[in-house]
Amino acid sequence: MKKRSNSRGTPSADGDHPPAYKSGAASAPATPTKERRGSDNGTNSAGAQRKRKEEIAKTFVIVNERPVDDISLDFFYKPHTITLLAVSVLAVMYTAFVRNETNVDDNLWAGLLCIVFFFLIISVLALPNGPFTRPHPAFWRILFGCSVLYLLSLQFLMFQNYPTIRSIFYWIDPKLKNFHIDMEKEYGVNCTDISWDRVKGHLDVFAWGHFLGWAFKAILIRHMGILWAISVMWEITEITFAHLLPNFIECWWDALILDVIICNGLGIYVGLWICKMLEMREYKWASIKDISTTTGKIKRAMLQFTPESWTAIRWLDPKSTAMRFAAVIQLVIFWQVTELNTFFLKHIFEMPPDHFIVIGRLIFIGLFVAPSVRQYYVYVTDTRCKRVGTQCWVYGAIMVSEAILCIKNGKELFERTQAINIVLWLSIQVIISVAFVAVAVLWQQRQLKKETSLPTKRKNQSPAISPSPSPSKGNLTPQKEKKVK
Repeated sequence: MKKRSNSRGTPSADGDHPPAYKSGAASAPATPTKERRGSDNGTNSAGAQRKRKEEIAKTFVIVNERPVDDISLDFFYKPHTITLLAVSVLAVMYTAFVRNETNVDDNLWAGLLCIVFFFLIISVLALPNGPFTRPHPAFWRILFGCSVLYLLSLQFLMFQNYPTIRSIFYWIDPKLKNFHIDMEKEYGVNCTDISWDRVKGHLDVFAWGHFLGWAFKAILIRHMGILWAISVMWEITEITFAHLLPNFIECWWDALILDVIICNGLGIYVGLWICKMLEMREYKWASIKDISTTTGKIKRAMLQFTPESWTAIRWLDPKSTAMRFAAVIQLVIFWQVTELNTFFLKHIFEMPPDHFIVIGRLIFIGLFVAPSVRQYYVYVTDTRCKRVGTQCWVYGAIMVSEAILCIKNGKELFERTQAINIVLWLSIQVIISVAFVAVAVLWQQRQLKKETSLPTKRKNQSPAISPSPSPSKGNLTPQKEKKVK
């Protein structure tokens, strides 16, 4: 059976840098190397500087376009560019000559879908993999292509007026003409009526969405302090913008108990439990060609949709610098902006929560944020990574573009608020972020002190042991020890 070594890795001693990914026979070192200048610092300094540059370049390549190790089925990973070109052209030619062209709207749809189709094919051929390779690098390249198309669409909509944008949405789905935002379900009425039927009515599909969403966030971030900071701060965000978005108005027991404690809390717990199970798992992959049984082959094929390896994450540690401290706070605030964009887009352009555009955007953002967070983590924690990853850059552009689109088309909505409210909201966000991150650092400092004090106590309490090694324990013989020295 073909096996590969455990590639999960562990953080470095100072916790600042994640383990390097192996690429074939070569791999980047686990921790940044420091240049040593001796007496002959002419050759040594130039060599160390060249080695440092190679490490920096290799680290960015690994996080931006991670190669695939130990390929089992070569056919699925070899380039088939000529075959793909021929099949694509034939499919488009057949569709163009056979389809009915009497309906103008159908013709426009077909032309747009053909543009998207060929752009995604080019994405598979040209765009980078990103930090993930499972189930297949082509999946992440297509997702990256979708993100570029979405970003370009936002740029186009940014230069249209509100009626034009609404007309585009009506063209996509004419049923939107019959929906108005005041038709949404109200949650903040009759708060004194706390009955089982009332509570059961609030545990709708959105409650399950809360739970699953926070479990997914926990798998992405993998830090309890940051997750609880985002959870608490989001409830404050809802209170701040409740006068603008009516569905933010909730009863105290709905916001505090159902949302924060039950849905968010259980989601965080389940997500971190999954992370713990994946981190403890030993990753040894066998080639599907080396598996004899049909059941084993099917199981191996299904496992292709699981992570190839699982890296322990440490956003903060007792030796965190001020820049990393600020980067984590920035992550928390950007997460709030991303969540706000979801509700403002839905409210300003009047779409029901279960509309396919809203659900499709949520699924897309959830998938695309995974490689973006990974690239942001490497950029923040690894001193060898001098550039942010491409996926992370595009996601940042998408987040800002959505916010600009909301502000531009929701002028009447935002005129109801005052600048002091925004300033207070941002101030509270920063204060809570700093407080949660500071508590996380202090907690890890306390844990580090406990870990360092335990060996000292055991050493003081242990009985005296003869210094002579015992050959039966597999120690080196005195001759070998001398040779090693």
